[in-house]
Amino acid sequence: MAECIVIEGAAIKVMIRARIAVYCLMIFGIVSCKQFPGKISNRTQAQKVKVKTEDTLKYSYTHFKQRAKDCGDKPDSECTVVNIKYPVFTNQKVLNDSIKNKLITLFWRHSNNTADTSLKKYADDFIRDYEQDTIRDPDGPWKIESTAKVLLQDSSLVTLYFAGESYDGAAHGHDGFSFINWDVGKSRIITINDIFVDTYGKRLTKIAEKIFRKQGNLSDTASLNDYLIKDGIFVLNHNFLITKSGITFLYNEYEIKPYTEGTTEIDIPYSQIKSLLRPNTVVAQYIK
Repeated sequence: MAECIVIEGAAIKVMIRARIAVYCLMIFGIVSCKQFPGKISNRTQAQKVKVKTEDTLKYSYTHFKQRAKDCGDKPDSECTVVNIKYPVFTNQKVLNDSIKNKLITLFWRHSNNTADTSLKKYADDFIRDYEQDTIRDPDGPWKIESTAKVLLQDSSLVTLYFAGESYDGAAHGHDGFSFINWDVGKSRIITINDIFVDTYGKRLTKIAEKIFRKQGNLSDTASLNDYLIKDGIFVLNHNFLITKSGITFLYNEYEIKPYTEGTTEIDIPYSQIKSLLRPNTVVAQYIK
């Protein structure tokens, strides 16, 4: 299953809407609705906020698809296929390579090399593994369905959302979700250290943990040993999104909760982290 993130409020919230395959069909037809795959959960509410998007970099969406040799005349639903939709920016090679690398590393099977940008090689490797597999279910179709979507643009920042679903013959498929925050002026990905002061670590983690506990109706002293957290100690990952209202951290399945509970996002409003933010960064325009 996949969901839609509705960007329209003080934070990004998630609702289940459709499978990623359906989303991939919708992405070109309903660009203005600002809905994107999110996490699998039982959450039933979504905050809504208007986001004004100003396209400062030109781009268009493209579609990469590769089917296994044994597909024949079968529809994609009965065939092993790699199906990817993503934006291509005009005269922005580094950004375009970063987008392809992010799509690849959502489910990359053979490497975590930051230089990997060939979707063709990615698909070849995946389909080759399917064709050579004799252990799992070689007669069943494997899948990779991935999408990258431009979330927000202004004169200094571009944010992108990545969502994917992969199945390779195991007991169940896997979902993957990620972000890119792009510094337009410096032409590079924004890291967490770019926007937070050097001493942010413990204080930001404490704020995020408090929000996490509140979401799970946990007291300040309740054990986290029932979660997939090493030694029960909460830690922040670096899968984050810069929004107009705050910073959102997203944990994929198995990072903090089991597969059945899907992903977890923690929305931290700027009002709680002003003192931790570096001055004169792309975030400064959103601080009131």
